[in-house]
Amino acid sequence: MSVITAEAVDKLVNQGLRNRWYPIAPSWQVGARPIGVTRLGQNIVIWRDADGGPRALEDRCPHRGARLSLGWNLGDRLACWYHGVEVGGDGEVKTVPAVEGCPLEGTKAVRSFAVREIEGAIFAYFGDAAHPEPVDLVLPQELADTDNYATMLCTAIWKCSYRYAIDNVMDPMHGAYLHARSHSMAEGDKQARMRIAKIDDGLVFEKEGQRDVNFDWVEFRETGAVFMRLAIPYRKSAGPGGLFGIVGCVTPVDEETCQVYFWRNRKVSGWQRDVWRFMYRNRLESLHWDVLEQDRVVLENMSPDARDREFLYQHDTGMARIRRLLEREAKAQLEALAAHDGERAAAE
Repeated sequence: MSVITAEAVDKLVNQGLRNRWYPIAPSWQVGARPIGVTRLGQNIVIWRDADGGPRALEDRCPHRGARLSLGWNLGDRLACWYHGVEVGGDGEVKTVPAVEGCPLEGTKAVRSFAVREIEGAIFAYFGDAAHPEPVDLVLPQELADTDNYATMLCTAIWKCSYRYAIDNVMDPMHGAYLHARSHSMAEGDKQARMRIAKIDDGLVFEKEGQRDVNFDWVEFRETGAVFMRLAIPYRKSAGPGGLFGIVGCVTPVDEETCQVYFWRNRKVSGWQRDVWRFMYRNRLESLHWDVLEQDRVVLENMSPDARDREFLYQHDTGMARIRRLLEREAKAQLEALAAHDGERAAAE
């Protein structure tokens, strides 16, 4: 029986837990021409087929290892630029034009990824050998109920571990300090007691005695993907819709880089939806980017080993709880994978 070490657990958490869906690119970035990205340390090629649907494969030609993202889009397949080998969206080699009857044809030689396009982002499922089939993905109401919610996606690459980005969102108290001059987070007490409340598939971390004044609560949910939700009050001059909501996801690029996705949303429909979208683009979006920039600057300038030398206090209990959840899930995944490998070896 293999022993799961603390180092192995930490490495998996740093790389990104498996058996989850992650956003891998904004929709606007993916067209007919293949693009190459790195997510969870894996090179991936994304393109759109003849019907406009997204496809994703391991970005590697099985012949010599050239990047498929440098090749041609043939709709349901890509042709490698190097020697023309055609690989389908299912990872199967369809044609090797340079050799008649090549044994490579008909083999599934490249990993394919299940993908979904959701509110301006393309999600991919990252399973391990024990869980290759996609899990169900349950969306937050703001992304699922498109009739009553209007969303605007903001995404950026940050040069820091994705774990820092999660820690940042799970820390409501920083809004009263780092974002103290923000148009939406300038109010409220600079002291608070925090508490954790359990919910289905996650938890809420919130301030006691203060609600809808500043960044006062955050929700963490694991529903096939990791979603974080929060709401910030807006003054009436910011348009219709009441509270301004954010749904966030963070995707590791590698252990030192991540891509953040924040769906800015309001509960609006009909003509109010159009008014809010107009106001967002013309008056509010630049202010939101200022807030994200403040987060980015702080996180990118933290030492890579900052977690090894920190002194946590009561405001950090939600963040600490999430860290433990991720570590426990990483250990469970490694144990399940070891058992799967052992069963396969015994069968052979």
